[in-house]
Amino acid sequence: MKTNITQLSTLKVAAVYIGTVVGAGFASGQEVLQFFSSFGLPSILGMTIASIMFVLFGLIILELGRRLSADSHREVIRYAGGPWIGSIIDGVITFFLFGGFAAMAAGAGAIFAEQFGLPYILGSLIMIGATLFTVLLGIQGVINSISYVVPVLLLSVLGLSIATFITTPINFSAVSEWAQATRPPVPYWPLSAIVYVSYNLVLGVAVLAPLGRVAQDPKILRKGAIYGGLGLGIGALAINLTLLANVPAVSGYEIPMVYVAARFSPLIQAAYSIVLLAEIYTTAVGSLYGFVERITDQGKPTFKWLVIGSSVVAFGASQLGFSTLVRTLYPAVGFAGLLMLAGLAYGYVKERYVAQPALKPKK
Repeated sequence: MKTNITQLSTLKVAAVYIGTVVGAGFASGQEVLQFFSSFGLPSILGMTIASIMFVLFGLIILELGRRLSADSHREVIRYAGGPWIGSIIDGVITFFLFGGFAAMAAGAGAIFAEQFGLPYILGSLIMIGATLFTVLLGIQGVINSISYVVPVLLLSVLGLSIATFITTPINFSAVSEWAQATRPPVPYWPLSAIVYVSYNLVLGVAVLAPLGRVAQDPKILRKGAIYGGLGLGIGALAINLTLLANVPAVSGYEIPMVYVAARFSPLIQAAYSIVLLAEIYTTAVGSLYGFVERITDQGKPTFKWLVIGSSVVAFGASQLGFSTLVRTLYPAVGFAGLLMLAGLAYGYVKERYVAQPALKPKK
């Protein structure tokens, strides 16, 4: 189903890109700590690689989504990977979209319990309800909710980072000693950067592909991918430098950025926890919408009931706990994402350099 939506601006495309990629792991600092900071100063080079990849693959997904007039990630993935590999990647992504939604609900429950002293189940329930309501509004509701939240997220991260730079300069010798004693989940920093991008785009492609169809102007898509990729890189770099200024203390915390915020005041700690919840919300919205839209079009009656049913099941799954879901889900997502990136790169080369008939929008 094609939805009549007003022309999107470059900044809105960039904001939606950033909002669908970032999530609980980004704002908490845990992903950046594991995939980048644990390598010490070379992590800055890793950030550069990740930023370039975010720009490149964001552009590929958006452009293919536009040319294929994609309603979901299915059209883009199957075109890029072919009928066999594309179908496998499609199935894996669809499964992980639901898993990512459940993980975000679990993350909200963990923040309610650990930061506010409220029942875990209440945090999960509120996150599920807010996400369900937003997705029922369709792609326009998804785009608006994500684009409004992203500026607050980036300003909060940059503000906390600047305050840290002023009060706590980086001790380069301490960073070097800590990095040598740390065992990151991926042994080499260039590979770690690639895995980081692959994991994040597995969830991001669910919204980026149909976004390419919505924002038809190629120039807007191109600039949106550039600004979005750079925004992700700058935000991650700010978190990385903040964490490096606080090693080794931050390595013992599940949510290291909240620990940093707590060093300034309880009010800032509470405010950043709310920002973290907002960031979880953007990822949850993108995950649920991508999962349901992959199965049925938003104009069909089954869309509403699938949204409700998926939310109920995800709420039950979220009660397994945030750490349990992350420990089992995230590594598998990273490996699946590598396969997806390879397919997208192949599709891009095929589209650019191999003679073939022009793509036609699907009917």
